[in-house]
Amino acid sequence: MLGARGGWQALRRCSSLPRAVRLRVREALGARQPVDEVKVQGWVRSVRSQKEVLFLHINDGSSLESLQVVADPSLENRDLTFGSAVEVQGKLVKSPHKRQNMELKAESIRVVGPCDTWSFPLKMKERHPLEYVRQFPHLRCRNNTLGSLLRIRSEATAAIHSFFQDNGYVHIHTPIITSNDCEGAGELFHIETSNEARESAEKTHFFNVPAFLTVSGQLHLEVMAGAFTHVFTFGPTFRAENSQSRRHLAEFYMVEAELSFIESLQDVVQVMEDLLKTATSTVLSKCPHDVELFHKYIRPAQKTKDRLEQMLKNKFVTISYNEAVEILKQASQTFTFKPEWGCDLQTEHEKYLVKHCGDVPVFVINYPYDLKPFYMRDNEDGPQHTVAAVDLLVPGIGELCGGSLREERLPFLKSRLQRLGLADAYQWYLDLRKFGSVPHGGFGMGFERYLQYILGVDNIKDVIPFPRFSHSCLL
Repeated sequence: MLGARGGWQALRRCSSLPRAVRLRVREALGARQPVDEVKVQGWVRSVRSQKEVLFLHINDGSSLESLQVVADPSLENRDLTFGSAVEVQGKLVKSPHKRQNMELKAESIRVVGPCDTWSFPLKMKERHPLEYVRQFPHLRCRNNTLGSLLRIRSEATAAIHSFFQDNGYVHIHTPIITSNDCEGAGELFHIETSNEARESAEKTHFFNVPAFLTVSGQLHLEVMAGAFTHVFTFGPTFRAENSQSRRHLAEFYMVEAELSFIESLQDVVQVMEDLLKTATSTVLSKCPHDVELFHKYIRPAQKTKDRLEQMLKNKFVTISYNEAVEILKQASQTFTFKPEWGCDLQTEHEKYLVKHCGDVPVFVINYPYDLKPFYMRDNEDGPQHTVAAVDLLVPGIGELCGGSLREERLPFLKSRLQRLGLADAYQWYLDLRKFGSVPHGGFGMGFERYLQYILGVDNIKDVIPFPRFSHSCLL
């Protein structure tokens, strides 16, 4: 047996042995100097065996580009196939090839998880169309295109949070289950327990009142805007619109913000423009190769890159709803929905207005009073009665953001709620106007529509992690 002193010395000798440095693929590709002992883990994207050398490309999701592994053919085994999970140890060395800075000279390759390539629906070196991979919601993240999308989503999420935090906003977690229907925001998913669904409707609800999945966090944010001058939320929202179109999702993410002590609608408009430009600039700088994949190979005809460059360097255009209707009436284009004052703008109208204004984002302000929800501020104008509302229209999409000044004046708000028969249900909302009410406003932006815009993707179901392209396709 080793004595205490001998054991301690042996332990010290063991701890001084070189240990392999674990690197992500992105870190390995970005390394500036060779490293003697490294370990890289990931999934095999290609295998090529020659007489004197074995080539692998492995990827761990940290980068669009894969890391080339060079190995002795003796390290090959039958489980080392496309899609298999591996752990490779060896030396990170300078690559002689111009297309890659570093490569991994393997000393050992361990197959952690084999892959049955015959039944695996994704095939090596095939560029599968989005329509094909949409059939495999549990596997499509292993496709290059979806991998790029998810990295972009992650960076865009971080960029949006950074924008608000850098500008002094407080992040609020608004409820997902609520009795508030944010009147006018869309059809609701009604929540019941499994027992409630089986029992008589006369029984009491789990929450003692009807409960729904949220369609917007706006009204909850307005509560917080009575104590914090700048607040935002970024979370899931739900709309029970029974539509399978390329523009609709039942579940999506919303970015929403509220600002107190503002002087005009222009204050809200400026934040919307600043957010869009800042987030987009960050994504383009942090995910250049991922974004390029979409612009170059997925939707090359959309000229999305040129549009984004125009957006970033130009001031957004602002027109009134009245001006928008006049532009549409004078258009040579025939619309499916005839433009009339007092009617909501349809997607075809929105896209035309963007093109008419130079293919840059367009703010449309001051919508008809009867077209918008009760919480929007009355402009007290005439004869065409309007509210201080704004929609941001962008190329290829149409409406991306919607916002308004909120009606902070108790008599105006109370009168409108009474006319709508909502005064009792929104008594709490009226209370906010009794106790220290201030001029305030806010906006919301659909996150998936934002991704559609910056990537040029036509189908909104292709910018979500798990596609729900049919009601039966739920994991």
